[in-house]
Amino acid sequence: MSEPPPGCAAAARSAAARSTAPGRVPEPWAPGPEQVAEMLADLARRQSAMRLGPWIPVTVSTWVHVISAGPLGAQDTAVRSQIDALNAAYSGRLGGVDTGIQFRLDGLTRTDNVTWFRDPVTYESSIKQGRKGGAETLNLYVAQLSRLVLGYSTYPYGYRTEPGRDGVVIDWRSLPGGSLRNFDRGFTGVHEIGHWLGLLHTFEKGCEAPGDGVADTAPQGRPTEGCPARKDTCKGGEPDPIHNFMDYSHDRCMSEFTTGQAARMHEMWAAYRAPAPDTTLDG
Repeated sequence: MSEPPPGCAAAARSAAARSTAPGRVPEPWAPGPEQVAEMLADLARRQSAMRLGPWIPVTVSTWVHVISAGPLGAQDTAVRSQIDALNAAYSGRLGGVDTGIQFRLDGLTRTDNVTWFRDPVTYESSIKQGRKGGAETLNLYVAQLSRLVLGYSTYPYGYRTEPGRDGVVIDWRSLPGGSLRNFDRGFTGVHEIGHWLGLLHTFEKGCEAPGDGVADTAPQGRPTEGCPARKDTCKGGEPDPIHNFMDYSHDRCMSEFTTGQAARMHEMWAAYRAPAPDTTLDG
């Protein structure tokens, strides 16, 4: 198996110990508490040097790389439905705020490789040799993960040291109309791309401050299981944000991002992903 980045294996084990949610387990290479603190501190340093004005709408150039095993794998129609699901979720059409972020499908590649298809975590380096663009380009890889690990993502902070790893991997069965019961509306992709844009889980650090670092997501002691009518795991706070795309709820329960999360994604974009301005002068 390919070696994870330094500290990430321990982080994944730590995250696994924190989650009991059936249907999802923590994503491979999820950042641990020290890495999260480092990420947030680095963003704060960058923000102090930047002048951030009103949100500027962002359209993310997106390349989808489908890994298949003969007849098994995502069809073109499912890929396009996934892009539609992203745009519905991030525009606020399903609930919550319009984040000002949309996704444009600029390319779709196909690779038939049964080994990669069935174990994209082990063969991640090989799979990602085909990535396109720079930090501003979303590379979405669609293969088959385990029954519980539905997807995983890199974070903006990591691009500068490991640009070749940048991207999101999701299970093809989680695309809209897929065969994974309770996770078949494309919201695994919405969730993982939230990480790619810099969001943490709503249950990050449990009830301890600063949680996910976003002021308008209520503290949450543990991931949500299923789709409860209500849940409150932190005393003295508001109910858990069970409908937030960055929780672990079933797809039917997810519907929203908050204003603070939208602001965080734009901050992360400006700090780590926005392409450098073109200073070339026309002749």
